[in-house]
Amino acid sequence: MIAVNPLDSASVLAAFGALGVLAVIFAESGLLVFGFFLPGDTLLFPAGVLCAGTAEQPARLALWQVLLCAAIGAVAGGQVGYLIGRHGGRALLARTSSRRVKGAASRAENLLARYGYGKALVIGRFVPLLRTVLHPVAGALGVPTRPFTLWQTVGGVLWSQALVLAGFTLGASVPAVDDYLLLLVAAVVVLSMLPLLVEARRTRRERRAEPEPEGHAEAEGSEGSEGHAEAEGSEGSEGDAEPGPRDEPQRRDQSGRHDR
Repeated sequence: MIAVNPLDSASVLAAFGALGVLAVIFAESGLLVFGFFLPGDTLLFPAGVLCAGTAEQPARLALWQVLLCAAIGAVAGGQVGYLIGRHGGRALLARTSSRRVKGAASRAENLLARYGYGKALVIGRFVPLLRTVLHPVAGALGVPTRPFTLWQTVGGVLWSQALVLAGFTLGASVPAVDDYLLLLVAAVVVLSMLPLLVEARRTRRERRAEPEPEGHAEAEGSEGSEGHAEAEGSEGSEGDAEPGPRDEPQRRDQSGRHDR
């Protein structure tokens, strides 16, 4: 009996090969909550490396099988995730206590609102965590079926094929690349996190650039005008209370006439 760790890409590829790619990518592309813990980028890239053969060592996986299984898993998983979101996705997101799931759902909703269906579904495929919850969120928000199917298929095929072919190209051009496979996987993880960092930085800039609310500005303006009016009123009353220099001679004259 073979023990397989679904969180370890090497274990999945060694046990199931291309079929393991199909199963994991299917779950990672749309099975809400459970798909968060599965490898996506870190499975496709090593799978491509294992498809490259050299004169000393033949290929351990067939490239066409891996490409086909990766595309089917990505597209089918995205469509199932959409159906999950359309039939009870909001309730499922509301019941979850995971901050990662809720944060990714909020980012997915903002991405759809900012870029529209096409760009959001293609860009979201290349962002880890986000691609797992993006399709259920699209279903929960009522994205029409036809544009969703079109653009999630485009995004799924581009993402899956690009990573497999990148791994295959590197494996074919660099001898003994298997010795550096862990470092390459770490590099893929870092690169895949860059879109999240860029989006977070952009959000911070937008929050800093937002103008103050109108109510706050009006309140400050009214306070300033009231204070100015009170200051003018106090100055005016003080000026009336104190006699000016022109009043003094008249009082002296009046006092003098009275004496006479």
